[in-house]
Amino acid sequence: MKFKRTTVTSALPYANGPVHIGHLAGVYVPADIYVRYLRLKGEEVLFVGGSDEHGVPITIKARNEGVSPQDIVDKFHKLIKNAFEDFGIKFDVYSRTTSKTHYEVASDIFKKLYDNGKFIEQTSEQYYDTGAKQFLADRYISGKCPHCDNENAYGDQCEKCGTSLNPTDLIEPKSTISGSVPVMRETKHWYLPLDQHEAWLREWILKDHKEWKSNVYGQCKSWLDMGLQPRAVSRDLDWGIPVPVEGAEGKVLYVWFDAPIGYISNTKELCEAEPEKYGNWETWWKDPETRLIHFIGKDNIVFHCIVFPSVLKAEGSYILPDNVPANEFLNLEGDKISTSRNWAVWLHEYLGDFPGKQDVLRYVLTANAPETKDNDFTWKDFQARNNNELVAVYGNFINRALVLTQKYFGGKVPALGELNDYDKQTLADFADVKTQVEALLDTFHFRDAQKEAMNLARIGNKYLAETEPWKLAKTDMTRVATILNISLQLAANLSIAFEPFLPFSSDKLRKMLNLNSFEWAQLGRMDLLAEGHQLNTPELLFEKIEDEQVEAQIQKLHSTKTANESAATPKVPEVKENIAFEEFGKLDIRVATVIECTKVPKADKLLNFRLDDGMGGRTILSGIAQFYPNPEELVGSQVLFIANFAPRKLCGIDSEGMILSAENPDGTLTLIRPTEKLANGSIVV
Repeated sequence: MKFKRTTVTSALPYANGPVHIGHLAGVYVPADIYVRYLRLKGEEVLFVGGSDEHGVPITIKARNEGVSPQDIVDKFHKLIKNAFEDFGIKFDVYSRTTSKTHYEVASDIFKKLYDNGKFIEQTSEQYYDTGAKQFLADRYISGKCPHCDNENAYGDQCEKCGTSLNPTDLIEPKSTISGSVPVMRETKHWYLPLDQHEAWLREWILKDHKEWKSNVYGQCKSWLDMGLQPRAVSRDLDWGIPVPVEGAEGKVLYVWFDAPIGYISNTKELCEAEPEKYGNWETWWKDPETRLIHFIGKDNIVFHCIVFPSVLKAEGSYILPDNVPANEFLNLEGDKISTSRNWAVWLHEYLGDFPGKQDVLRYVLTANAPETKDNDFTWKDFQARNNNELVAVYGNFINRALVLTQKYFGGKVPALGELNDYDKQTLADFADVKTQVEALLDTFHFRDAQKEAMNLARIGNKYLAETEPWKLAKTDMTRVATILNISLQLAANLSIAFEPFLPFSSDKLRKMLNLNSFEWAQLGRMDLLAEGHQLNTPELLFEKIEDEQVEAQIQKLHSTKTANESAATPKVPEVKENIAFEEFGKLDIRVATVIECTKVPKADKLLNFRLDDGMGGRTILSGIAQFYPNPEELVGSQVLFIANFAPRKLCGIDSEGMILSAENPDGTLTLIRPTEKLANGSIVV
């Protein structure tokens, strides 16, 4: 089918941290290449991006840093958006899932599906923190992994052995909010019955879209062959879009449900702001003559190929994706990229360390693109591709052609004379480059498409090296003119061929060529620069990257690994001098339940604990406020305290004892709490 326009989306980066090269290689560089290609062809295209700003990881990060979830997403949305802009990822709109428009669109879609009976209600048991008075998401539960005995496994995964878990799999589970043992309570949620969509999904994917990339098609087939199950579209959480139905207080839309709808809401936000430029948002999402393409990583395949299409199909008025060219993962120096271990090359840091070299990273990431299997990025390869390909081939050819034209013809395009056999062979080698690059870009083979563009540079570099016009200048300037005319036409073509891949360098080259108007249809023509056309002053298109620069990056990574290893095996403080048992026996250590906990005004480090100590109650101030930014979450948990310290007045308040904490190797303090419920006033012996 011939489409009139194309809506291109790229996976919404999660706004709890910056973006790294794995994100770029997997999603954003290929998406940007494809959009630039369509724009060059004069096609109508909309490029939609945005930040994914809901979900438990954001609430956990906010809690750990003592700020609100909104503070977290505001910080990283800005950082991510600016990094994309600096890197040349040219979205038509880059918005966010905390926008007013998104709340409205996501709520409307949920409500329509709910009203039309497209969901099923199910009641299930889920862990509940009685102290914090809330249901616990998987990441708010920790315990011992049943597979490797890791004491700090989470309710969804053990990060030590990598096994996927359910919270009920954990041995001795506890709440990461209060440290208490959670209980099971019933909770009601709404589910999308994917099993009811399985038949049409099989027809739509396995029969109608056999052209999808093998890794995408294969993963979809695997999911379908295992049989689909209902999937919850709501969860118990206070950060997210409230479920818009009666009786759903304290529940929000599950982030997997609301995030893809962000593509739609961001489009609506843009079109309503600039209708004269972009038209009606429904044209981009409901017109059957619009083609929808999702660029994602492999971890999002099931959501964009099975789950989100099922939502759109159930709603009834939206188009479905025509293709989902997902990539695999990019590793770093032979190791899996890990944000928690800081084993990554962050985009904003790269732009600071290598200013003006966006295209070098774009080139290397595309050359190593994990299109059908995981691939690896190394700094040595980064340097080699820059120095041996961009500098020595592409840059060398451009510099020679322009400098020689400046030297012999005053920077004006010389006349094309009679062609010899070698000229004709060079032009023949170049003749079908447009067709080859187009065929690869149309089928999302960006790595091979860039290789074909570089082959054009190799043709030009070889042509100049073998014709040696600098030697002919002594005897045959007519021949020199022909050689340089052909070389300059090739250079002009390179500025177009590389535009989707290396936009900054292509723009720089066109400025040197004094070439303003360009479009994809011109690629392959040998009359792009008229005889006598004045060129501008030539500059180096690319610069060598020195060993010291690369060694600095490798050292930065190794320092990260060393720091991680040191953190993993912290140095234990030396044992203090021995004391007599009678000295310890003088301490009266007891158990109490926190009934109230607040920050002390004008005292940044102090928390005011009101305790039920089994003896009428008492107040104790503790200097741990910076480690417990949400002190109200401690209410209901039990702590240990020294009961026989003389009262001390702090900030005008009598503190009647000392609450016990342990100091971690990194200097943070953690309250010592019983693992089982004890009677208040119980003595520690």
